[in-house]
Amino acid sequence: MTRAMGAAMRRIHVGNALSAFGLGFTVPYLYVYVAQVRGLGAMTAGLVLAVFAVAALVVLPFAGRAIVRRGPLPVLLAALVAAAVGALGLGVASSAATVLSAAAVLGAGQAVTQPALATMIVDCSSAETRSRAFAMQFFLQNLGLGVGGLIGGHLVDTSSAASFTLLFAIEAAMFLLLVVVMVTVRLPHAPRFEAAPVASGRGGWKQLLGNRAMVQLCVLAFVLFFACYGQFESGLSAYGVEAAGISTSALGTALAANTLVIVVAQFAVLRFVERRRRSRVIAAVGLIWAVAWAVAGYAGLGHGSQEMATAAFVSTYALFGLGEAMLSPTVAPLVADLAPEGMAGQYNSAFALVKQLALAVGPAVGGPLGASLHAPYIVAFLLFSLGITFLAVRLGRQLTEVQDQPWLAKSRVVARGGAPISADV
Repeated sequence: MTRAMGAAMRRIHVGNALSAFGLGFTVPYLYVYVAQVRGLGAMTAGLVLAVFAVAALVVLPFAGRAIVRRGPLPVLLAALVAAAVGALGLGVASSAATVLSAAAVLGAGQAVTQPALATMIVDCSSAETRSRAFAMQFFLQNLGLGVGGLIGGHLVDTSSAASFTLLFAIEAAMFLLLVVVMVTVRLPHAPRFEAAPVASGRGGWKQLLGNRAMVQLCVLAFVLFFACYGQFESGLSAYGVEAAGISTSALGTALAANTLVIVVAQFAVLRFVERRRRSRVIAAVGLIWAVAWAVAGYAGLGHGSQEMATAAFVSTYALFGLGEAMLSPTVAPLVADLAPEGMAGQYNSAFALVKQLALAVGPAVGGPLGASLHAPYIVAFLLFSLGITFLAVRLGRQLTEVQDQPWLAKSRVVARGGAPISADV
């Protein structure tokens, strides 16, 4: 990595941390703010959460083409300004119409920042540094969300709408500060080891759908996000409260355990996975999550004490965190390595679209199931986790050796008697 790439990457990581820090101030309290503080009721609060998902699904198909044509930086700056406007709008909105409109703007802006930042990471990394770069991104996102949520929890007052306005103003300020940081970024373009055809934004979706490995990865990603992230604050929490008798404070402890495992274990896990086949790492995550669902089954369906049930439920979230730490340096870099030269924005947007779709469907399916049909819920998602293992093994057959084992790219160059490819070339 050249000095210019390193400097750009540091700014991108600062931007990721700032964005997550700002979101942490408001995300945990959005439902309470809309339903109770603004007095708009549970229905409107639920619609706000749905609007976030719908806005993302609407804009992401166009975001990829814009990133390919204009570059990730201009798209990111426009998305950040939109997100700031939406955050400020939510902070001062008092009617259902204004709240929903502001949520749509914020959701659209926030959704587009994900593939834009991911594409910038691709442009500022090489095959052998990309896994570490995405691991750092995931680490900073979780750290920023956790710290932002902790500080926001001390600032918020459910009896004062002004305290929530302050939180949304801080969130908007973080987005605008990120604009200032990103304006200074100069994006070098990382070299590619594998030969890939150059493609433009035209026909990008058709070309993507013709890539069997990418299509299989998208199917796998849908199951990953549906069976894990889509259940955290819906089906799994409902199951914990209804079946296991978990208190709200214990649920908070479980979420904290998830974040703590990610923050503490991320780089130890990175050293373990970065020299192993990506497909096998993802397959191992499926097995770990299957164990997590079995432990959750014990928490709600076993006959132990309440203390044992609580400990098992917290352990479930911790095991999910371990799997997440293994995925962060694996899946996102694989998306980048599957993309032909110049198409990283299109592929990152498609991946973000699949993620948003899974996060929209997951709570809708898991919430009612986890609250009322306890045993079928556990069995179903245990099978989904085993399905992750099956799909990962199948995906491995579609990947080239370098895509599945990216460190081979550098070693092969050295083995042929040449020097590793440099970004200065």
